[in-house]
Amino acid sequence: MKSSFRMSDSPRIARTLVLVTVFGLALSGCKSKEEGSGAPPQTQVIQVADMNLLTIDAKDVAKFPLTSATQIETASELTATGSVFPDVSREIPVISLANGRVVDIKTRLDDNVKKGQLLLKVQSPDITNAFNAYLKAANDEHLADMAYLRAEDLLKHGAISQAQLEQAEDSEKNAKADLTAAEEQLTTLGVNKNHPSSVVNVYAPISGVIVAQNVTNASAAGVSLSGSATAFTIADLSRVWIICDVYENDIPKLQLGQEAKIKFNAFPDRPLTGHISDIGPILDPSLRTAKVRIEVANPGFLRLGMFATATFTSKSKEIHAVVPAEAVLHLHDRDWVFLPVGGNQFKRTEVHAGKMADGNRQEILSGIQPGQQVAGNALLLETAGNQ
Repeated sequence: MKSSFRMSDSPRIARTLVLVTVFGLALSGCKSKEEGSGAPPQTQVIQVADMNLLTIDAKDVAKFPLTSATQIETASELTATGSVFPDVSREIPVISLANGRVVDIKTRLDDNVKKGQLLLKVQSPDITNAFNAYLKAANDEHLADMAYLRAEDLLKHGAISQAQLEQAEDSEKNAKADLTAAEEQLTTLGVNKNHPSSVVNVYAPISGVIVAQNVTNASAAGVSLSGSATAFTIADLSRVWIICDVYENDIPKLQLGQEAKIKFNAFPDRPLTGHISDIGPILDPSLRTAKVRIEVANPGFLRLGMFATATFTSKSKEIHAVVPAEAVLHLHDRDWVFLPVGGNQFKRTEVHAGKMADGNRQEILSGIQPGQQVAGNALLLETAGNQ
């Protein structure tokens, strides 16, 4: 049998052998990797350009002049959030001292009432018992008084001794004391002894707003019956409290009597001024905050539970940088300035802006120092960098 191998086939066979060899080595390499330690492949690092670095055309650098941050000495400020609460010293409970059943309610929750206004009526057996005791005391006093007058007359005629007169006098004084106590009991229950009734009226002790109601028609009322002894709670809201939460690190910045400027979410254009009346001695264990109480006069629009923001101004002053307002870029609720980094490049740097200063200048609390140079018009530079 003759061989079919030809010399012309040698290059083709050689290339085939080379491919087989390479394929075999590749399989061998894969197998060796599979049989290795199992280490992950080396991480590839991709360099990403700094998003805060702006490069502008070199010929346009003159369009963005620089300005130096100056310094300003201002009092530091602390801001805390809180809400409106009643002054507990101006909250008065309305209590019926006569136990019984409510037969009529004249007011309800959230009503404004005046001092002396009728709030409710209570039908009470206590009144009947008290009036009965009063009548008996009045009769006993009248009888004792007649006995004393008779004893005086008998003593003048030598019919009785001085001791008997003194005994009659003592009985008359005791009867007067019992009568006085019975009258006071009727007054305490709110009953007129000259016009007695089994129904007692309960009046408002102060002017204010009813902030709590614990009775309804036909419910029990009184201090010794089941249920709440307080029928209503009236709060005088002419002065209220703003209770704020202040972090423990900021507590040393506050002191009693310190002034606070308060803004309300519902009325941002009607700020008020109050003073710190108490700094809570106990910290919230989870939030690490203390309750700070501010007393403020109520012009009439404040309602309990309103959210408020209080700003406290420290008596000590601090030095901060200040730049033109145009040099600050307000973006996504954050503040930025552009610092030159050489050539035609600027770096956008975040800062903490404070309040506005005179001359359309912006106070910078942190981020840059007095003397540093910044771009004079941040918005114009930001716009040019995005083109």
